[in-house]
Amino acid sequence: MRLLIVDDDKTTRKILSLYLKGKGYEVVTAENGLDAMEKLGTESINMVVTDMNMPYMDGIELTKTLRADPAWQSMPIIMITTEADEDERKKACEAGVNDYLVKPASADQISESIKKILKKIFAGGEGNV
Repeated sequence: MRLLIVDDDKTTRKILSLYLKGKGYEVVTAENGLDAMEKLGTESINMVVTDMNMPYMDGIELTKTLRADPAWQSMPIIMITTEADEDERKKACEAGVNDYLVKPASADQISESIKKILKKIFAGGEGNV
C-alpha cells in the first residue's frame, strides 16, 4: 500500500510519514495539492492523506480535482485537519473524502481509518464517511 501524504507543514509530513512507515506503508509526500497532482502523475499511489488548508491548491480543491478525473475518482482520500467545525467537515465530505480526522490524529487513528476504508472498498461499499 503506497500512500501520498499532502501537507504544507514539513514537520507534519515528516511525522505522518514516520507513523505510517512504522505501520508498514510506503509513503510519498507532497507540499500542497499542486505538488500532489504532479506526484500522482509520476508515482504509483493507492491512497491520499491530505491536509485541508494549504497554499496553491488546498485539500478540498485537491479532492474535487481527483473526484472529477476518471483516473483518480475512486482514489481513497483521508483528510486530516485542524478544522473541527462541522461546516468544514461537511465541505470535505461533499467534496468526496472517505474519512475526516481532526489533528492531532494518532498513528493508530490514521491506521484504523485506512483499514476501515480498505475494508469497505473490498467489501464493495463506497468507503465514504
